[in-house]
Amino acid sequence: MDLLTDPPAVPPSNASRLPGRHAVVIGAGFGGLAGAIRLGARGYRVTVLEKLNAPGGRASVFRQDGFTFDAGPTILTAPFLLEELWTLCGKTMSDDLTLKPMEPFYRIRFNDGTTFDASGDPVRMRAEVQRLAPADVEGYEAFMRIGKEICSLGFEQLGDSPFNSIMDMVKVAPDMLRLGSLRSTYGMVARFIKDERLRIAFSFHPLFIGGNPFTASAIYAMIPYLERRWGVHFAMGGTGQAVAGLAKLIAGQGNTIRCGVEVEQILVSNGRATGVRLKGGEVIDADIVVSNADSAFTYRKLLPPETRKRWTDRKLDRARYSMSLFVWYFGTDRQYPDVPHHTIALGPRYKGLLTDVFTRKVLAKDFSLYLHRPTATDPSLAPAGCDTFYALSPVPNLGGKTDWTTEAERYRQTIEAELSKTLLPDLGKHVVTSKLMTPLDFRDGLLSLQGAAFGLEPVLLQSAWFRPHNKSEDIAGLYLVGAGTHPGAGVPGVLSSAKVLDRVVPHAATL
Repeated sequence: MDLLTDPPAVPPSNASRLPGRHAVVIGAGFGGLAGAIRLGARGYRVTVLEKLNAPGGRASVFRQDGFTFDAGPTILTAPFLLEELWTLCGKTMSDDLTLKPMEPFYRIRFNDGTTFDASGDPVRMRAEVQRLAPADVEGYEAFMRIGKEICSLGFEQLGDSPFNSIMDMVKVAPDMLRLGSLRSTYGMVARFIKDERLRIAFSFHPLFIGGNPFTASAIYAMIPYLERRWGVHFAMGGTGQAVAGLAKLIAGQGNTIRCGVEVEQILVSNGRATGVRLKGGEVIDADIVVSNADSAFTYRKLLPPETRKRWTDRKLDRARYSMSLFVWYFGTDRQYPDVPHHTIALGPRYKGLLTDVFTRKVLAKDFSLYLHRPTATDPSLAPAGCDTFYALSPVPNLGGKTDWTTEAERYRQTIEAELSKTLLPDLGKHVVTSKLMTPLDFRDGLLSLQGAAFGLEPVLLQSAWFRPHNKSEDIAGLYLVGAGTHPGAGVPGVLSSAKVLDRVVPHAATL
């Protein structure tokens, strides 16, 4: 099934034929799909509205010349968050989705050619640290111990807890301060580890959620422990199989996904969301509205200014937005068996490159890459004897001055040349299919302000209570899920944002 051309079968719209409270969900990304399932389990009739022609959002899938590409996330951690959704529907996830544990999780390749394999095995990880920097073994162990504490508080206790009141922030502040949340992620790692390569290896993770390791709160230093505890997994058939499974659950609840329709405005009457108007004029009434669209886009573009008190145009203009991404999807007519499923290929600079991306917002000549080779695990994603890849580079959002209409192909060629010299010999001779994604696609296709790939940047004063709330501060009956609300980006964060709905949305029977 091609998710771009053959969306999962869903029943026709039932909003007008079934009794009960109606919820409209804007966007069929992981947050919107998970939110729809949770609302369905709470008694709502649900209509999910998706601008693209298939569910998935940033996790969409495309097929080209016999190759299958996951457009977005490729790593699934904390799989229990997915399993919960099947359980809510009385189903078993393994009947629809096979998750294969990755071992190692990924290989980090430093610019000098040195490698570090990140693993869920404590013994193997200790040996990897010992191999690169024997003096850092004890520091690494201490770092993982504090990572466990941060994960217990920041993810397990607070990840699905709404921060509706500043008092919610005040209550957890002492523990967060004790665990060093005022430090940056890099600063936290540097407390324990001296070798610069290992500092990079254990601090880059905020980039997975749109953050700069030198400015993102040390709360994100929990990610290496989170990976160790729950593992890193790949969905056989690609991440799109998880999307298809969630869409199937929604259909099984008797609810609806409508693709190829774009919401023009969230309708508000007397301070309450009452439905949406689509481009083309169709109005869909609702008792509640849940937006999985970019949170800044939701407030700036889908709601009239007079309905907003906190998230005004001025506030959104002054907010800090995450970096964007340049992604080159390509298939080769040969295989590269020495390249693992996930590779982090680091360039010659770390802090300097991140400063260019996040602060100066200039497209640097050097870069670091995330190279994804899913055919290392699932050969069905490419024709026989071939490999499927994507190469992802963090780049400035559209607050910079890069003209991607002229720069995209030049940048791709630079990446191709570097990969040919390092990981993929003679790459140019073997590419048989190719597609690009630039910040323009995040702005125009995924409707993200400034083309930011992860919405608002995850800095301390844009996290938890300071982030757009899951229960809108401005509009009654409006709720937010996805990367732009609490707890933030990344598949675990987005699925947790949908779980927050269980705490802030009234049961349909009580509305």
